[in-house]
Formats: sequence, structure tokens, C-alpha cells
Amino acid sequence: MDFTAITTPCVEPFLLSEASRSSAAPPPSFLVRRQLLRQLCNIAALGSAPAIGGSLLAHATAAVAQTASPLSAASSNSVRLVTVGGALTEMVYALKLEHLLVGTDTTSLYPAAAQHTAKVGYMRQLSAEGVLSLKPTALVATTEAGPPVVLDQLRSAGVRIEHIKADHTWDEVRRKLEALGRVLGRTEAATALWHTLDAEWTRTQQRVAQHTQARAAAGHKPPRFLFLLAHSGTPQASGEGTAADALIRFIGGRNAMSGAYGFKGYKPLTPESMAAAAPEIILTTTQGLEAVGGESALWQRPELRLTPAYAQRQQGRLWHKDALELLGFGPRMPALVAALAQQVSALSVGAA
Repeated sequence: MDFTAITTPCVEPFLLSEASRSSAAPPPSFLVRRQLLRQLCNIAALGSAPAIGGSLLAHATAAVAQTASPLSAASSNSVRLVTVGGALTEMVYALKLEHLLVGTDTTSLYPAAAQHTAKVGYMRQLSAEGVLSLKPTALVATTEAGPPVVLDQLRSAGVRIEHIKADHTWDEVRRKLEALGRVLGRTEAATALWHTLDAEWTRTQQRVAQHTQARAAAGHKPPRFLFLLAHSGTPQASGEGTAADALIRFIGGRNAMSGAYGFKGYKPLTPESMAAAAPEIILTTTQGLEAVGGESALWQRPELRLTPAYAQRQQGRLWHKDALELLGFGPRMPALVAALAQQVSALSVGAA
């Protein structure tokens, strides 16, 4: 049957545009919409039967709305997804849609099953050939992924690209979930997960505010944190505009590398500048701590010896967590911030 040969005039333009999207046989939802839209056109011609027409119109309109979702549950099974960014991969698993993953980047290490997915390389150093070898239909990434020329090549090859702004805000989590919901055809599930996480985040931020107020009432300022990125080479301090800077503020702390000593991004520091910043707590990733040889090896660095954190190192002034959990802005973020904020509330540092 020729599905573009529609005889009902008012239906024809809509259905022709839908049918022309693919040369394959139309899905059942298309056939349902065609029948219902024909009914609507007939109703329009029956101006003398408002009661019957109104009832059928309401039914048909509801049915069309129900069948017109951009990507049905059935068609989502044809998605071949590559995620670039560990938090995005973690969200796919949280949505229980990991069977649609054909590849991930090297930052996708959680849950453990993600480590066994095909890898497309580091998120900032993607290659079009590597990604296309997996025959993906879609790739979801943040604006931290690249290089841009590779993403352009993938678009030209017909891969759907969802590019999410990474601005280190809580709203970034929402945007990630919404993008995945669109691509995977699971907008309702993504929205439900977002509502759950957002409610948890609201409770967490209320607790952080209470801790901060209690410390202020006791005469304590927010403690000064230094985040060190030490995965390779010389450890670098996190300045303003970074994921670590945002995290420190979320848990009720101050970034020692902001304000008068501030800079953007990451930089190695001298002992003099470290002493001037005077961090009271060193925050790093578990992977970074392992890379420098453990806690004792990190404390031996000359940059840290003149800091209050070093002077109080026996009181637990070195904190570390999984890198993706700390910096990924994913579904574990509310629980992480709650745990770290609780540690901040127990500190005696930062006295006014």
C-alpha cells in the first residue's frame, strides 16, 4: 500500500510529512494517527452534529496526543547510544537502560559494569573513527567533550548529538537527565528520576544551611578548602569556575584559591602562594591520592608544609572521594554533598 496516497485533503499535509521521514513501513502509531485524523476531518465537515462530533473530537484528540510522542518505547530499542561523561553513563544505568549503550568514554567507571563497555577514549580527545566503529545512532556529551571538529564529523555522518552545557550547577544534572530522556525515548522515567534527586538535593541544601548557621553562631567561618588534582604529574590546585570550586561552596566551605588569591581553572602552586592561601583542608580524589603514592607521600610535598592543613594533618585534614562522585555532577551528588557537609559541621577550624 502507498502510505503517502492520502485522499482526505485536510489530513494529507500532516501525514505526508510524517511518511516522508522514512521509506520503511510506517509504525502502528502512524496508522492510528492517520485513522484518527481522518475522523477529525469528517467531524469538521459535519457541522450539523455538534454533540456527536464534540465527543469524538475529544476522544480523537486525546488519542493523537498519546500516540504522537517523539520516540515510543518500542522504537527506543533501536537506539545505539554512546555517552561521553561518567555522570551521563551513570544516569543511563540509574534509568535501567544500559542495554541501549554501545560505548562510553574512559571517565565512565561507575557502576562497575560500565567499565566493561566499549571505550571511545578520553572525553576531550575523541576520534570520529573510534566512535563510528560502534555504529551509534546518538551521542550524548557535555560541552567539556571534544574536540569540536570530531563532533561536527559525527553529525555529518548522521549521528544525533546532544550537547549539554556544563556549568557546574545543580541544574546541569537536570539538563543531563532531560537530554537522555529525549534520546532514549524515556522522558517520563528521566523526569521521575529528576524529581527524586531534586527533592533529595533540596533537603541536603537545607541541612547545609543549618550547619553553616550553627557554625556562624559559634563564631566559626566556613573552612578554607584546597582541591588538588593529582592524577598525573605535578598536583594542580583548583581555582574559580571549576567543578571542585562549586562543590566546595555546596558543602559550606570556601575555596582557598578564590578571592584575593583567586585564578580560573587549575594551576600548580608555589610554597609561597600556598602559605598565603592558608587552606585548612585538602580535598582530592581517591585516584589522585593513589597516583602520588598515598597520604604520607602527598603530605611530603613542599607546597603543603606551610599550610594550616599540614599542621593539623593528624586531625584528618586530608579528604578524598572517588573522582566521578566528586566532580561528575551525577545522581550521587546529593548524597555526596550531604556526607561532606556533615564532616564540615563537625570541624573546629575556621574560627573567626
